[in-house]
Amino acid sequence: MAEHINQNPDVQMTLQQRARGLLIDQAAQGEPITYQAFAKALKLLPPHTIHRATIVLEQLIEEDSENGHPLIATLVISKARNGLPASGFFDCAMKFGAFKSTSKEPNNTLFYKTEFDLAVDFWAPKQS
Repeated sequence: MAEHINQNPDVQMTLQQRARGLLIDQAAQGEPITYQAFAKALKLLPPHTIHRATIVLEQLIEEDSENGHPLIATLVISKARNGLPASGFFDCAMKFGAFKSTSKEPNNTLFYKTEFDLAVDFWAPKQS
């Protein structure tokens, strides 16, 4: 039943807005958050919490790419990938044109570190 609720565009948009707000707060800390902690902070319930969280992150990547903004999704990392997001993050960033590489072996680490710094700088609330 939860899967049907998540397919509702109004509910999904609300989840996307909550996710962006959460990641803006995370940007203010200048530290990444794991997929698991992100899903928990969004109050996603099993089953498939990580999968649903990644769908929201992909939507944020698409939106940020279309608007020419640094990818706020860089703030979410995998516990198992030494501080990098899952490989799907890089695939999605390439798909939407945010990550361009002419190499067969793109430098995911360099892209991530650069994009993370840009995202923190851009998305962290400015002190007045």
